[in-house]
Formats: sequence, structure tokens, C-alpha cells
Amino acid sequence: MLRYLPFLLILALTIYAFIDCLNTPEEEVKHLPKTVWVLIILLFSIVGPVVWLFAGRKRSAVGGGGGGRARRQQWVAPDDNPEFLKSLREEQEKNRDKDGDKGGDQDKDRDKE
Repeated sequence: MLRYLPFLLILALTIYAFIDCLNTPEEEVKHLPKTVWVLIILLFSIVGPVVWLFAGRKRSAVGGGGGGRARRQQWVAPDDNPEFLKSLREEQEKNRDKDGDKGGDQDKDRDKE
């Protein structure tokens, strides 16, 4: 079993580099076109993936500091997302405007309580 380990590691590295290359946006690929990188990764089993991981893609610094680069926006829960909350307020205002006279008396009664 142990004798298969190097082959499995090489295969895993190649698959990881291949998927990483395919998922990388074209503007983040360095030195060569993306299709050439894919061919290098697939044809040169050890050297190709290693070269891709070190030289083929623009990497951002750990901790999110990009030094002025545009970085991907982090996911924010809906209750913390100001844009989502703003859209909810706008939707409520539209619904109030649509209801108009229907709920107007009820709103006034509720405000008095």
C-alpha cells in the first residue's frame, strides 16, 4: 500500500492544480494563457502543477491584505448586510404605498395604542 502513496500524491496534486487553474479567472492568470497552463499541468505530471501553484496565478496575501488590489467580497449574513436591509425597507415602503387606504386606519389605531 505504501508504494502507491507517491503516485496518489502526484495524482492529487495534479487534480488540485487542474481544478484550481480552471476556476481561476482569466485576469488572475500570470505569464501564459489559461489553456496553455491547463496543458502544462496535464502533460508534465509533477513539474506542471508545482509551477502553476507557485508562478501561474496572482495570489493575495494571507489575512486578506491585497495592497490595494481588488479582493473578493466576503459573504455576509442577510441580517448584517446593509444592502439587503435597504431592499427590505424599500419593499415595505412599496407595500405601504400599494395598500394606501386599506390599512391606513388600522395603522393609525395601532399607533395610538
